[in-house]
Amino acid sequence: MTPPHRGFPEDEFRRRTQAAQALMAKHNLAALLLTTEPELRYYTGFLTRFWESPTRPWFVIIPPTGDLIAVIPSIGAHLMSQTWVTDIRTWAAPDYDDDGIGLLVDALNEVAGDEGQIGIADQLESYVRMPFADLRRLEAALLTRALVSDAAITRRLRLIKSESEIDKIRHAAAIATGAFNRVPECVASGMSLSQVFRRFQMLCLEEGADWVPYLAGAAEQAGYADVISPATDAPLEDGDVLMLDTGLMWDGYFCDFDRNYSVGPPSAVVQCAHSQLIAATLAAADVAKPGKTISDLFYAMNAVVNPSGDVMEAGRLGHGLGMQLTEWPSIIPQDHTVLEPGMVLTLEPSVTVSPGKILVHEENIVIRDHGAEFLSDLQSADIRVI
Repeated sequence: MTPPHRGFPEDEFRRRTQAAQALMAKHNLAALLLTTEPELRYYTGFLTRFWESPTRPWFVIIPPTGDLIAVIPSIGAHLMSQTWVTDIRTWAAPDYDDDGIGLLVDALNEVAGDEGQIGIADQLESYVRMPFADLRRLEAALLTRALVSDAAITRRLRLIKSESEIDKIRHAAAIATGAFNRVPECVASGMSLSQVFRRFQMLCLEEGADWVPYLAGAAEQAGYADVISPATDAPLEDGDVLMLDTGLMWDGYFCDFDRNYSVGPPSAVVQCAHSQLIAATLAAADVAKPGKTISDLFYAMNAVVNPSGDVMEAGRLGHGLGMQLTEWPSIIPQDHTVLEPGMVLTLEPSVTVSPGKILVHEENIVIRDHGAEFLSDLQSADIRVI
């Protein structure tokens, strides 16, 4: 398995920035202020796990024309200088008196003019990564310049992936597939679920993952109650359905899909439910063509796993995927986003096996001109057996 090249050429970051600037002009924005890890990385390529520390804020400004301005803690100057960004302004952080806000105000004043509007992400799945007190201080210091909605510009651009991005997600999915295929080699009845989780993460790393930020799962008799609980020390038993759902990363991009395993031969009910999930996944893939909508995918899956037509309690049946484990949009009835080539999505139907017990299945696809291309290896209708 030959991995893609790491990183991106400078031209890709310039194209992203120029596309944002074109939309900024359309929405009368004099600058975009970026404060979160995926925003900064999308435009700069600044990839680090240092974001796990909540201590320091990080800022990047997209001006109306020209190159980016990074206003960042000095500890990040060396790494940022290895990206295509050349205007890097730093302070020794943390600074209890002025943690970068003074520098940020000066930079925004340079690009926003006397009364320019400064866009900042404000819609679903966004947040502002700085202390609220600093945000108020920033707004006051901007005087006649206003912080306003970014009109979902970055979200819109990230929705359509480049071929290089798709290659990275496909490679992450191949790594996860290798790990899933090896589960029966090292998991057996009597092993605790917590041991399974640890071993599976080891498999992901052995197969080539950079890290495994997300792993959820369950193991219960004939189905499970939820798909987000942490692992317990309860041992696997014959008749359990083991589900592992991983979001591993390679070069800053996620895959996100799961696999179900029957511990011992599956019951007819479990096998039927699993087959139903694969049928639902294929039904959505069949309609996943440019011009169709996100809600079309929901109804295609729901018609198979929930023929009564009631909305599933789980809410959505999939989501966007890329630099984050879950991205815009959500596969729900209310989302009428039109499918376009380059959109990467998860298809994630769930089915009720018995009262209080469900099975969930998930695959990763990319929308092409002809329809859906699977990035994960499609699971067969037969449930895997340990």
